[in-house]
Amino acid sequence: MKSTAPRVRVPNLPWQVSFLLLAATWGCSFWWIKLGLEMLGPVQVAFVRLAVGAAALLIVSALTGSRLPRRLSTWRHLFVVAMLMNSIPFTLFAFGEMHISSVLAGIINASTPLTTLAVIMLAFPEEHPTSERVLGLVIGFVGILVVVGVWEGLGSGEWAGIAACLGAVTCYGIAFPYSRRHLAGLPDGGVALATGQVMLGALVLLPLGVAGGLPGPITAGPVLGLLGLGALGSGIAFALNYQVIRAAGPSTASTVTYLTPLVAVVVGAAFLGEHVTWYEPVGGLVVLLGVAVAQGRIRAAAAPIGRRIRGRGPDLAQG
Repeated sequence: MKSTAPRVRVPNLPWQVSFLLLAATWGCSFWWIKLGLEMLGPVQVAFVRLAVGAAALLIVSALTGSRLPRRLSTWRHLFVVAMLMNSIPFTLFAFGEMHISSVLAGIINASTPLTTLAVIMLAFPEEHPTSERVLGLVIGFVGILVVVGVWEGLGSGEWAGIAACLGAVTCYGIAFPYSRRHLAGLPDGGVALATGQVMLGALVLLPLGVAGGLPGPITAGPVLGLLGLGALGSGIAFALNYQVIRAAGPSTASTVTYLTPLVAVVVGAAFLGEHVTWYEPVGGLVVLLGVAVAQGRIRAAAAPIGRRIRGRGPDLAQG
């Protein structure tokens, strides 16, 4: 006999609420990484993050009735995305934050759309390198130079941390177009794909994640940080992101990039007591300006103003 048990209904938040929760969650992730590093090494932080995230997504999948992908080809592509979107960059960010502040790591992360655009223009011949996109990439690159304060000079450890975070962002830049090409058109739901992806990411890091013991003592702060990083940052956040994409579209969902650095700066300064130089937020704004120019948002925002000015031409002439 077929079961007639009702499916559990998950509350459907307004997409605006999900958007703000997503920005807050991803912005806090850099703070949580810092907390986790007090107890674990970089690879272990990344592993626990993914393991807890996979558990959270499995619960979401059960509540929503999502079924894991069945085709082997889908799992092959998910493995590649898991490496580029999860296992490698999560480890690199954790390593980077051993040498630089969570504030700086969060601001560097804001350049993800720029690396994604650069890879898309290389991987997709139909995506022509327009002057607007090239200008956005140049502005973003200048912003990165300002963020790290190249004129100040950095120690080898700081350069290693910055390079690790930039490497993580580059992985993201490759992962997004790869997902677009190989996963976007599949019939599997977003939650199902995210669950499979995070599970594979955790399995890849399992051997190293369980080795080495605990570098630091077990205390409440790091434990709560790792739980937040995994359950929220690598679990629930995926479900929120897919909801925003479905309700408001991918273009609107991508603007979360503009809020996460702000959250990272506020949280890092407030809860970790990190010093914020003048050029870090200024450089972050330049990076976000580059993102806006490359995505055509400046032109789109200016178009209605230009139409209104042209429409009022005779009135202005009379004034």
